[in-house]
Amino acid sequence: MTATTYVGKPTSRVDGRAKVTGEAKYAAEFNTPGLTYGYVLSSAIAKGKIKKIDASDALSLDGVLQIFTHENAPRPAYFDRKFKDDDSVAGSPFKPLYDAEIKFSQQPIGLVVADSFEVARYAASLVKVEYEAEQPDTNLRRKPKGHKAPKGKTGFVPPKDRGNADKAFKNAEVQFEAEYFHMPEHHNPMEMFASTVIMEEDGKLKIYDKTQGAFNSQTYVTKVFGLSKEEARVINPYIGGGFGSGLRPQYQLYLAVMAALELKRSVRVVLTRQQMFSFGHRPGTLQTVALGAAQDGTLQSIKHEALAETSRFEEYTETVVNWSGMLYHCDNVKLGYYLRNLDLYTPLDMRAPGAATGIIATETALDELSYKLNIDPLELRLINYAEENEFEGKPFSSKALRECYHQGAEKFGWARRKPQPRSTREGTKLIGWGVATGMWDAQQQKAAAKANLSIDGKLVVGSGTADIGTGTYTAMTMIAAETLGLPLEDVTFKLGDTTLPQAPLQGGSWTVSSVGTAVQEACEAVGKKLLKMAKKMKNSPLSGASFEDVEFVEGKVQLKGDYASGVSIIEAMRQGEVNFIEEETTALPNFLKQMKYARNSHSAVFVEVEVDEDLGQICVRRVVSAIAGGRVISPKTARSQILGGVVWGISMALHEESVLDHNLGRFMNHNLAEYHVAVNADIHDIEVIFVEEHDDIVNPLGAKGLGEIGIVGVAAAVGNAIYHATGKRVRDFPITLDKLL
Repeated sequence: MTATTYVGKPTSRVDGRAKVTGEAKYAAEFNTPGLTYGYVLSSAIAKGKIKKIDASDALSLDGVLQIFTHENAPRPAYFDRKFKDDDSVAGSPFKPLYDAEIKFSQQPIGLVVADSFEVARYAASLVKVEYEAEQPDTNLRRKPKGHKAPKGKTGFVPPKDRGNADKAFKNAEVQFEAEYFHMPEHHNPMEMFASTVIMEEDGKLKIYDKTQGAFNSQTYVTKVFGLSKEEARVINPYIGGGFGSGLRPQYQLYLAVMAALELKRSVRVVLTRQQMFSFGHRPGTLQTVALGAAQDGTLQSIKHEALAETSRFEEYTETVVNWSGMLYHCDNVKLGYYLRNLDLYTPLDMRAPGAATGIIATETALDELSYKLNIDPLELRLINYAEENEFEGKPFSSKALRECYHQGAEKFGWARRKPQPRSTREGTKLIGWGVATGMWDAQQQKAAAKANLSIDGKLVVGSGTADIGTGTYTAMTMIAAETLGLPLEDVTFKLGDTTLPQAPLQGGSWTVSSVGTAVQEACEAVGKKLLKMAKKMKNSPLSGASFEDVEFVEGKVQLKGDYASGVSIIEAMRQGEVNFIEEETTALPNFLKQMKYARNSHSAVFVEVEVDEDLGQICVRRVVSAIAGGRVISPKTARSQILGGVVWGISMALHEESVLDHNLGRFMNHNLAEYHVAVNADIHDIEVIFVEEHDDIVNPLGAKGLGEIGIVGVAAAVGNAIYHATGKRVRDFPITLDKLL
């Protein structure tokens, strides 16, 4: 075991210098002699067929090597199962350039490959395409002829009812029901999706891909193109933001590999910012929530139904309504989740998928109920506090949500809140306070790691995970350094390469839980070998010690708390006549221990807004986010994660929407000028509180993960604060000034 040295202490990013100096290289920045460039041709219609493609003018340009379309592109695989990936959903995955059918706007219909990017882009403008267009249906709010319950993807838990919610609602003393809607959103990471495929002399491919899972991209490529894993190495050392958009292989990867194999050349394909709007997004949802309660605030009925969009060819699913059966104590719950097929690309997981949108509706509805009952919104949440996860019928492995409410309210000053809407003003500015609860899963996945300790005291640890900006490099370095008692500067963590031990996709807030546990176990395996060597040394003070009796501190192995008993690990290795110790381990969840409990993180979000009464302009003046996320490994990067989540929640509440022209079936604001996100001027004081929470069930580290919980509940809290300020309830997100005026 180890003495605490780094975990829980603020540490700057170990990869920070590489990022600010430009040393960190991204998928589109790896070069090789003879590199060629692919430029994607995008469909101008959203539904229909290609009648004719004329590429003759483009092909006549000097420097153009080939133009691939459905007419001449190879079809290396046909069956749907070959195109399935680790984050696939039910249905038939999209196959680029396979036929003349157009299924969504900006669908890739061709790839121009040239010896320079500029020539490829210009050549693409010369390709003439004739279409047979059909009228697309992209309007979720249009009354559907019918909808269906989804089959779901792996891990999807269909909603389930308990009690008799309809009867309980009918008999409730106080009833409330409302409909909520939010527009689709796009991830918009700063780094565009790109793949650089380097054709090596032996014909093998070295693929630098923008992905949240190198192994997922490798599996996809090998299955589709019939390659072995040795023939297709995937590397992704740095990622300029993902937010879920990189969980599935995007079409530029397919096109780049296809072109490289056909031309026997190295090929790079980078999507434009507009093309970043052509694939997965957070789906729009139309939700109805009905709450029945006693006059004292006790919930007697919860009914929550959601209609979400999916594509024509796949059934994308999210856990949208299940949270309503988990957040609060209620004996009668009725949940429904349905899909509607639209002429859009399949939606894709986006930070806190399902929870970020489902909890908007639940937490807004509960706030509305609090005013109808004349009960403080925070008090109403405490009245209905769930001591166990009633959806699963299990106790929580840990739940410090009460303390989140308490500490957050105290820091925010909630006790000074005036209950009546429009009761606080500063000149022409109306001031409002709002609160909401957040909840997310705390999961652990199978993961492997390798640790190599050399005789000079340097430790190299590796796992094929990713770092999408969350601080994976830093957290893993801290865990490894603490486990073997080494200085941080003597530890190197490697990731993002399929030659490293296998790790799961980076998503779901499970990376520290999963990969961190594997790193700890690999280092402990090295430590056990070190102890054996130390025990064999002449007159060793550790001769009778077990692994549980010792700790690793400052480059030594010693009896716990006894510095005088320390043996240098370098000297132990010299005496053991080894130049290095290498161990690889695979960490598995303890299912027998974990399955008895519901494992979740929780949050309480408090928001203050000001609203200009004349102009409807909204400013979020301050936010307090209290988080119960288990053990915090790296407080500095963890705080950064919560700050980012809060900023995105504000953006979700007030700015973000992918606006569809339903006549064209096209997202119209497909750029960063018109797709509005929160900017510096929109963000003011944000206070993050990590509530102490011990949990030895979720994983050996006790860490629940923090990537998602920071965003959940924020948009609802902002909306609730706006109502408290103005007395006007907006149920259509984002809440823009035109909806307030």
